[in-house]
Amino acid sequence: MATSISDDDEQNDDDQDLGQDDAIELLSDVYVEVQQIFVDHDSLVDDMANAAERESLAREICALLTTHAPIEEEIFYPDAQQVLHGEDLIDLALAEHAKAKQLMAEIEAASANEAGYDERVCQPGEAINKHVREEEESLFVLVTNAGLDVRDVGRQLFDRREELLAELDVD
Repeated sequence: MATSISDDDEQNDDDQDLGQDDAIELLSDVYVEVQQIFVDHDSLVDDMANAAERESLAREICALLTTHAPIEEEIFYPDAQQVLHGEDLIDLALAEHAKAKQLMAEIEAASANEAGYDERVCQPGEAINKHVREEEESLFVLVTNAGLDVRDVGRQLFDRREELLAELDVD
């Protein structure tokens, strides 16, 4: 007898893949996803892909970051701040987010046919790699050691991310 997987089961598997039950895992999974899209964009540039393909991938990067920043800023950072009691890493992360938002706005306002477009798309990738290293090597360790309820926060992050993705109509 053949068995089939329902759409709900597939969605639940996807949810688990996104670290729904762990804030650190969810954020790390999103970082991997974003970093891979930057790699994919670099490959398109190396392959001299057409402007529409490069621009489409750049817009996907912007959409993912547009959903990622709010979940950290609205949920993760405030909760982290509570358990860390004034750690400067949160202020640094927020400053990095502000810079990334500025770069995303510049990318969204530009066209892939413009000179320097691909270099502009690469800029946030470098900054995001630095941001990811800082969070994974410092902030995530500190909040875990300080007793942040990563399961509860993870569920909140997941739910908010799903809301934001639905608003953007992005999977």
